[in-house]
Amino acid sequence: INGGKAMRYHDLATAEATGPNARVLISMVRGTPYEMPLKLTMVERHPLGSQAFVPLSPRPFLVVVCHDTKDGPGEPHAFLAGLGQGINYRRNLWHGVLTPIGEEQDFLIVDRGGDGSNLEEFYFSHPYEIHLP
Repeated sequence: INGGKAMRYHDLATAEATGPNARVLISMVRGTPYEMPLKLTMVERHPLGSQAFVPLSPRPFLVVVCHDTKDGPGEPHAFLAGLGQGINYRRNLWHGVLTPIGEEQDFLIVDRGGDGSNLEEFYFSHPYEIHLP
């Protein structure tokens, strides 16, 4: 594209937006780092749309996800996103909050807007302690 002066990396994530008046939003957020090890007390999910985070700097950030069980989210699994790597949480995936490492970090977010509640939070009966890998 652009006369061979630009390389497009096409279709890297699927943005989902369901429900009344649904639309895809593009936003920016500045995340503040948490103290490590992380005391994970809550995870969230979005039943009406996916949620993508693309870092705007080449720094890692912590990603926490949980399988869904009949009783809510299962045990958390954590990993570091690679330098410059974004993530795309599919609709209904339990995940931790945005967790930059060491210093503030800016992210581009692709998210769902529209009518209806698109946030469910689950508070664990005891916190999980997440150490950096």
